[in-house]
Amino acid sequence: MGTVRDFLEKHYLHFNAREVVDAAKAYEAHLEAGGKMLVTLAGAMSTGELGIILARMIREGKVHAISCTGANLEEDVFNLVAGREYEIIQSWRSLSAADEQALYDRGMNRVTDTCIPETVMRHIEKRMVDRWQGACEANVRKTPAEFLFDLLGDPSLREHYQIDPAHSWMLAAKEMGVPVFAPGWEDSTTGNIFAANVLLGNIQHHLCVKTGTEQFQALIEWYLENHGAGERPSVGFFQLGGGIAGDFAICTVPCIIQDLQRDVPFWGYFCQVTDAQPSYGGYSGAPSNEKITWGKLEPSTPNFNINSDATIVAPLIFGYVLGD
Repeated sequence: MGTVRDFLEKHYLHFNAREVVDAAKAYEAHLEAGGKMLVTLAGAMSTGELGIILARMIREGKVHAISCTGANLEEDVFNLVAGREYEIIQSWRSLSAADEQALYDRGMNRVTDTCIPETVMRHIEKRMVDRWQGACEANVRKTPAEFLFDLLGDPSLREHYQIDPAHSWMLAAKEMGVPVFAPGWEDSTTGNIFAANVLLGNIQHHLCVKTGTEQFQALIEWYLENHGAGERPSVGFFQLGGGIAGDFAICTVPCIIQDLQRDVPFWGYFCQVTDAQPSYGGYSGAPSNEKITWGKLEPSTPNFNINSDATIVAPLIFGYVLGD
């Protein structure tokens, strides 16, 4: 066994720690039985450089689809081409309002301890506007991820790489043909840029970018092709954080069963890593057994709830599955 596996199995024996090991073992067993796995990314996983290990998971066939926020979609690319220009704020908890204003004035957009330079956003903006314009003129429609995949296929972008391309999960997804869904993409820098350029008249209309419901249809079709029809475990669901990335994707099964009125297996594995606490009316921290009442999981589904920071836990689970 690997060092990570040995360490976890020796020390992670109780409470959230035991749940981490059990979730990792069940993830591995799910794959070994032939099941596929969908991973959802909320928060700022890409800026937290989860791509270092997520890209390996994708390239080694241990992740088969991704649902993420628009921020995670674009921030993997931002990091790829400007990672050395990022700034780390060691004492970010003690920043004053004046300190924050100074960062703003320098064009440094803070995500907890990490500042993303405005310059990379403008670099990507020019390249994306050209692609959106071309798509409108050619009556071509793509998802937000497909537009970024097209950008990543541009040889002229490679000279701007500032991190090891092996650490980009978007590059890995493009190489491996892993579908990436980005619900609520308009809540992102590139989504804002797109809307602004339509308003400015630089892009003819909004229709070149596929809508959220079109992406949801594509995810339904992907699920129908990959659930295994009872011959292997149904698709697993590994959720990092809460929010729209997870809510959007997990609704696939109840939509098929209740709205399309087609009989399909429920999700075949479920794990959520979140630091949100269960609360009345709260969703990100809602316990997963609540999902049974919504037709998303069934009582026999391998089911894990880890109350912790996803940037700490996810690399441990992925490392275990990779045999590190």
